[in-house]
Amino acid sequence: MQRPFIDAHVHLNTNTQAKLQLAAQYDAYFVSINTDIPFFIDLQAQREMINTLNQNTPRAFFITSFDTQYWNTPRWLPHAMEQIKAGIAAGAKGVKIWKNIGMDENLKDTQGNFVLLDDARFDPIFQYLSDAGIVLLNHQGEPRNCWLPLEEMTVASDREYFAAHPEYHMFKNKHYPSYEAHMAARDRVLERFPKLNYVGLHLFSMEYDLEEVAKRLDRFPNSKTDLAERICHVQLQTMQNREKVRQFFIDYQDRILYGTDVIDDGSLTAEATAAKLEQLWQYHWEFFATDHLMEAAEFEGSFNGLKLPESVLKKIFYSNAVSTYKLDVP
Repeated sequence: MQRPFIDAHVHLNTNTQAKLQLAAQYDAYFVSINTDIPFFIDLQAQREMINTLNQNTPRAFFITSFDTQYWNTPRWLPHAMEQIKAGIAAGAKGVKIWKNIGMDENLKDTQGNFVLLDDARFDPIFQYLSDAGIVLLNHQGEPRNCWLPLEEMTVASDREYFAAHPEYHMFKNKHYPSYEAHMAARDRVLERFPKLNYVGLHLFSMEYDLEEVAKRLDRFPNSKTDLAERICHVQLQTMQNREKVRQFFIDYQDRILYGTDVIDDGSLTAEATAAKLEQLWQYHWEFFATDHLMEAAEFEGSFNGLKLPESVLKKIFYSNAVSTYKLDVP
């Protein structure tokens, strides 16, 4: 394993210590991404949790966010800006926007239309972040599988997630914005704010085709992406064309961040959460660092790992997160 390394996409919402002890063992650090998710603790509590964790073992950084309370009223923007500025003042390394923008039945304009990322009411936030040099992290839309029937989805993890969360399974919600509408709205924002430092989380939600990810990285030079919860899609494409996938990581080695998207919310014991992290770290490292013959639980078939050069591995697993989020690490 790369040492030190950074899991740059997790959600640490409990004060248990096993994960921090594991991080110390691996010389690992976390970037915990605060998110306005209904079943998470609230945003302020998420932020304060990182301060609590760091009192004993300082291994975690955090990304702040804002909610949509007071939407369609004059109070919304001042409230959101207050949340953003409070998070930055408390040490946040960036600002996150979640998929509820465009996928929340309760988030519409006064005419009853779904609000997408390019709604002009978000522009003051984007302008502020751009002017201040603060990075924006965005989970826009969902995997393209989300708009397919369960039986047509390409990986088991998507089938399992959308079976358990039908409210986010867009195939069953025809009146919601299309996959293409989400991607186009995101692209329009990046066109309007070319100086905005941007991380398109989850491979820009274009995980099904790394060529599409590459097009966005080429088109928007201030953008980067992360791998969180989408590595199985990379592995599926590796089974189909390993050299093409490997070349993608070499070509864009300065623009890709590693992350697991592990959610630590108390649904697992502290020890089980740490074990899950360790298993993912080792499995993912084997995929990127070796050419071992491997299998994935999410689809049938085998593939060889990418065996990326050490210099590329260091960037993906460490240096890119440090530079993107300006992390104060050894």
